[in-house]
Amino acid sequence: MSAESSSDQLAEGQTPASQMATANLPPPNRIAVIRKRSDFLAANKGLRCVKPGFILLVRRDVHQDGAMRVGFTVTKKIGNAVIRNRMKRRFRALAQKLIPTHGTPNADHILIGRADGIERDYALLERDLANALNSLKKSDGKQKPWQPRKPRAKASQPGPKPAESPS
Repeated sequence: MSAESSSDQLAEGQTPASQMATANLPPPNRIAVIRKRSDFLAANKGLRCVKPGFILLVRRDVHQDGAMRVGFTVTKKIGNAVIRNRMKRRFRALAQKLIPTHGTPNADHILIGRADGIERDYALLERDLANALNSLKKSDGKQKPWQPRKPRAKASQPGPKPAESPS
């Protein structure tokens, strides 16, 4: 009886060892988190989409296995630790919900918090992230990677005008 019940529990064609191996895999909507500074800096050279609550950076063709990673940045300029942590929690929830379905495969995704994102409604942030992911996905390399602006050429500025004498 115990042999029958153990064979009933195994999926067809699976051995107990293969069942154990699949049990150790992370859940399907679990996304790896970027933690290295060098990965954040590399993503800064990729595609970007600016929205009122955040900036989305996407660096394509990083992984060959279809994996997607996500990173979050909220600077001290945004607010104190409580505000920054709240914003990162909201970003984590958004990423867990939208990146698996709307994200770019084989890419790193970075969300950079902006000041308008603090009080922005969660539904608006969700809509903005979905739109940003879709627009970057549709661009298919048509959008040029971000380049820093070239400094403006200094125009020759005339000196002060001489005072006119009343004649």
